[in-house]
Amino acid sequence: MFSLDQNVKPIFRLCEDLIERDEISVPLHFQNKGLLQNLESAKIIKQKKLINLWNSHHFTDGMVYVQLNHPQYNEDILVWAHPEPCSSDSMICRWPEGSRSIVENAEILNIIFTDGLSVFLIPTQLKEVQKDSFTINLPEKGYVLGQRRARRYLCQGIEVEVVQSGFWAQGRLIDFSALAFSVEVSPEEIGSFRWFNADSPSTVHLYRNGQMIFSATCQCIRQTSDQAIRNIVFASTVSQISRFLKKNSRAPRVGVTPMPNITFDHPATRKKTQLDINDLSTSGFAVSVSSEEDVLMVGMIIPDLTINYGGALKIHCKAQVLYRCEEEKGNIRYGFVILDMDVVNYNRLSHIIMNIIDPNTHIADEVDVDQLWKFLFESGFIYPKKYDLVHSYRQSMKETYRRLYRDNPEIITQVTYQRNGRIYGHVSMIRSYERTWMVHHLAATTLNNKRVGLQILKQIIRYFDGLYRLPSFGMDYMIFYYRPENIFPDHFFGGFARHLNNPGACSLDLFAYLSYPTVGVSQPLPAKWSLGSVMPSDILELERFYKHVSGGLLLNVLRLDKEEENVESLSQLYARHGYTRSYQSFSLKYNGMLKAVLIVNQSDPGISLSDFLNGIKIIVNDEKELPWEILSAAISQLADRFTIDKIPVLVYPSNYLETKGVTFKKKYYLWILDVYYGKEYGEYMIGGSGT
Repeated sequence: MFSLDQNVKPIFRLCEDLIERDEISVPLHFQNKGLLQNLESAKIIKQKKLINLWNSHHFTDGMVYVQLNHPQYNEDILVWAHPEPCSSDSMICRWPEGSRSIVENAEILNIIFTDGLSVFLIPTQLKEVQKDSFTINLPEKGYVLGQRRARRYLCQGIEVEVVQSGFWAQGRLIDFSALAFSVEVSPEEIGSFRWFNADSPSTVHLYRNGQMIFSATCQCIRQTSDQAIRNIVFASTVSQISRFLKKNSRAPRVGVTPMPNITFDHPATRKKTQLDINDLSTSGFAVSVSSEEDVLMVGMIIPDLTINYGGALKIHCKAQVLYRCEEEKGNIRYGFVILDMDVVNYNRLSHIIMNIIDPNTHIADEVDVDQLWKFLFESGFIYPKKYDLVHSYRQSMKETYRRLYRDNPEIITQVTYQRNGRIYGHVSMIRSYERTWMVHHLAATTLNNKRVGLQILKQIIRYFDGLYRLPSFGMDYMIFYYRPENIFPDHFFGGFARHLNNPGACSLDLFAYLSYPTVGVSQPLPAKWSLGSVMPSDILELERFYKHVSGGLLLNVLRLDKEEENVESLSQLYARHGYTRSYQSFSLKYNGMLKAVLIVNQSDPGISLSDFLNGIKIIVNDEKELPWEILSAAISQLADRFTIDKIPVLVYPSNYLETKGVTFKKKYYLWILDVYYGKEYGEYMIGGSGT
């Protein structure tokens, strides 16, 4: 635990015992007089520095240990005392009230104190002794008896849980250092410490206010022998933990100028800590500290950490210490993984990283919307037939986009490839369902004969690589609509689905697309036909059908069977930012038998240029028994909910309209990725896809 000579360790042990017992009036026997007989070989502290150390110790409300010789039994003991400020030619110590009877008539020999890293000894030359205090002449020098490898801090308010092969104990954390920590615990059953094997590892959890701040496998260094309550010193046995699945390629790490730093309240000691960052990525960062500054331990969780950049930008996150390795010159390198942050903070971090890798890449920057519209037309993303569908409400759409891409609220995120304000590539994702984000736009042109499309796709994958792991982002699934004849997305999205060949991880469902007018009189349904709310039995029937024909993820995205959760809903989130978003499901039945489910998606017109969030999605589970005229009548009864002239209707399976002789002009694949497989997708995009 310490880099000390074996003869010096008992000094630390005696100091530790006084602190760990938290009894300032109880003396401890001092049986190691030989430790003080070779002071000529100890490191000397000159008087000026000694005074500063003493006053610093007083300032932090520290206490000193006084070595006394008890006259009755002729034995040496250690007793705690309060130091007074030193500014002249003497030093004063006050006895705690409970210690005054103990120290009466005892001979004062030395003063010993520790700053958590070193043990200092001050030889005493008595000047005055009173009932509640004593004064010594200011010595010319003091001594350093030994030094720890890591500074030790007293702790309060931290709960401890120790688990070992069925043995369980709980208690409190007493002190903490980067190499070891001391706990006071009681077992679940009195006497069950007999089950505790000090030679075997234990799992130790630390909690503050019910929130876990540390979890690791630890080894017992030493312990007391009580059966009801014990003090145990643990040291972590791991130098690295694996938080996520191992990847073939890691997120790029960059050196940043000016050098950012991190600040946080240490979860164990509550002391403000500031460390410089050596390298940074969207998933984590690394720092280097000297042994004297070392306050970390692998497995430590920091609930509220701030990355400070350029003296102005602050990025908040939750992080965990991932690894520890020793470097040259006694420095120690620690790696952190980012466990969570919201989308706004993640965008700030991503912009720094991506802009260093490629200065033309901008993450969630305020976009010149006029330039964006110009780019969308130039790139062919808005082609004539698409514009024909949206031009009638272009003014409201302009205002929606102006706010959306100026404010960059938490419902949308974007990557832009631009030079001198001109846009050459743009991709954005929008929160489309409760736990799902949709690739909103994906378009690119050329820049100096450079294929911007591939470049921006690389950047969005890097961006996505750190994003999908964050719980606050609310992403369980990512979706993307594209035309089968569109070679670029079919290669990079459809290609992965075919490569993985697991529709439960990444699915492709083909929909027929038609534009349906919303004006006119609603058509009634014939007798025995009904359109109403989706019932649990309908969902079961739909699940059986969809599993048979697809086995994909569409129903996971729609969450038809999910009840209201105790969190902000998608509609509430959009409303908080001044937008509209909702979706409702309806069952179309004949004689009580399910024939189709219609999902009515509503949003601000044009928030998606293809209006996939402002139309009706239909899953037909019994196409033979569902005439088009009946389905069309059902659509007409729901169409008056919309404020635009035409809405997109997506029908699955895609061959339903063909078999009914209904004219339509397009088909769309709906690509869905379970982000648990984000690692595989990232590796495919960066490696196997040829990017």
